Amino acid sequence: MSPEDTKKVRRFLDAFAGDADPFLLLDYDGTLAPFRLDRYQARPWSGVRELLADIRRQGRTRIAVITGRPANEIAPLLGIGPPLEVWGLHGVDHLYPDGRRELEPAPPAAREKLDALRVLLKRDSLGGRFEDKENAAVMHWRGIAPHKARLIEQKTRALFEPLVSIPGLALLEFEAGVELRAGRDKGGAVEAILKEAGRAAPVAFLGDDLTDESAFCAVNSLGSPGLSVLVRHSPRETQANVWLRPPDELRQFLKAWFAACELRTEIPNQRTQNIEVIQK
Repeated sequence: MSPEDTKKVRRFLDAFAGDADPFLLLDYDGTLAPFRLDRYQARPWSGVRELLADIRRQGRTRIAVITGRPANEIAPLLGIGPPLEVWGLHGVDHLYPDGRRELEPAPPAAREKLDALRVLLKRDSLGGRFEDKENAAVMHWRGIAPHKARLIEQKTRALFEPLVSIPGLALLEFEAGVELRAGRDKGGAVEAILKEAGRAAPVAFLGDDLTDESAFCAVNSLGSPGLSVLVRHSPRETQANVWLRPPDELRQFLKAWFAACELRTEIPNQRTQNIEVIQK
């Protein structure tokens, strides 16, 4: 982590000295876990599961995963019990720790068009990998040779982009894929979480992909202390204000979070002196 990013993280962690419990909001694939072509093999980076479990046991942080996956896929992969709160399908599919589920309904016209598109893509996936979500049709080309991937992208965009004119549908781009979808995005999920909380508190969102940019923007717009964190091996243009390289710097960040919660009742000078783990 750069010296400037280290300062930003430490200033953010100093805000834990207040009364409000902080929010730790996390993407999954590419952030908590490396990408896998078989997504059911995407297990967290070594040590991340244990650090999140430690933070949760403190009882001072509200943790939520905000992911493009269906919400019910996270608990078996993450392996933390009881399960964490999850906002799946980029925020449409809200799964509470007690098992309650809320699914944001799609407008009828959008749902009808997505149903027709699913039938078409199940017959012909355009050479890519079609993923059928409850609120979306998704085309992936990760791992496909570049020249073939370009053709798949061109065909997919030609099919998806005219449908954006239908009320309720939007095109969501991500690395090596595109999604035609209905419902809130990750930024909307961040806003919904904080609106439900009804109070100002330190908020961090960690993500890696283009789909996480709306969440970065939502955090950056907060009046309360916020930290938007890009978790990636290499930098890219982003709205995030800090860059961490996984897995080492991600683990360092989570250790520092745990330490800040442990020391939140101490005076600021003691906290600053003790939270040295972020620099190691």
